[in-house]
Order: sequence, then structure tokens, then C-alpha cells
Amino acid sequence: MKKNERLQTWLDQWEPAADFALPKEYSAYVELFNAGDYYEAHDVLEHLWLQCVDCNRSFYQALIQFAGAFVHLQKHVQFPGHPTHSRRLAPAARLFALSDMRLAQYPEFHLHLDVTEVRRLCGLWSRYALGDAPLATETPRENGRSPLTVYRAPVLALR
Repeated sequence: MKKNERLQTWLDQWEPAADFALPKEYSAYVELFNAGDYYEAHDVLEHLWLQCVDCNRSFYQALIQFAGAFVHLQKHVQFPGHPTHSRRLAPAARLFALSDMRLAQYPEFHLHLDVTEVRRLCGLWSRYALGDAPLATETPRENGRSPLTVYRAPVLALR
């Protein structure tokens, strides 16, 4: 079974926790992201993004990049000594910057999401990934750890 077919089968069986008139993939993205399933969140929203032809296409892409940055951080945690995965902090920071840039074109709230807060998180987690965290007693770069082992992962809320 192809990835799109697997995603569609999963989505057909999945019921969103929030009762908003939103695409199922978008609601699933938020729930998967909040569960720390960043790769799956990325995949499920990509499924919607590939079909999207309206003004939300760039918005979805920004959120895909946001989740993708956390995939990099997770891989850094899971495989710290791996030649590729141990160098994922800078690519994560770049994805946070790309996400922030795309989100800048949207209003403060879009599709029930606080865009301003997600943009703030992009900047904060980019600094965490680069070892330039404000108000931190130690940075991941100094101790060789991933930001996900030092800081609490963010939670997205639809309102």
C-alpha cells in the first residue's frame, strides 16, 4: 500500500478531538504534533498540502516545515553519534526560519491557530537548536544534548 493510501485509510478511521470545521488532515496534524509524532504530523499535513490550491497552501507548508524541524531534533536525540543525525541542529534551525518566513504573511490567527505564537516558537526553537537560548543555564551545544532533551516540546492549540 502506498503512503497516500495508508494516510487516507488512517484518516478515514480517525476522529478529531476538537470540533472545528477544518480539514481532517489539519486537525490530525495538531494532535500528532502535540503527541510528539512529528514525522507523522508532517506526513498527514503534506497529504493535504499536495492537494491544496487555495491561499492556505503556504500556511500548510510552513507547518510542515515546523514539524520537519522537530523531526530533525528527534533524530538528533535518537542517534546522537550517527554521522548524519548528529548534525541535524543547523538544518532544524533553517526549517524554523523558513516556517517563520512563510507564516509572516498570515494574520495573528489563521485556521484557529495562533500564528503569532507559532512564529515566536520558531524563533525560540531556532535559538535552542543553534545553542543561543535566552535565559538558559546551559545550551544543548555546550553539553552535546538535543534541545528536546533540555527544553519542553511545545504544544499547539486550536482556538
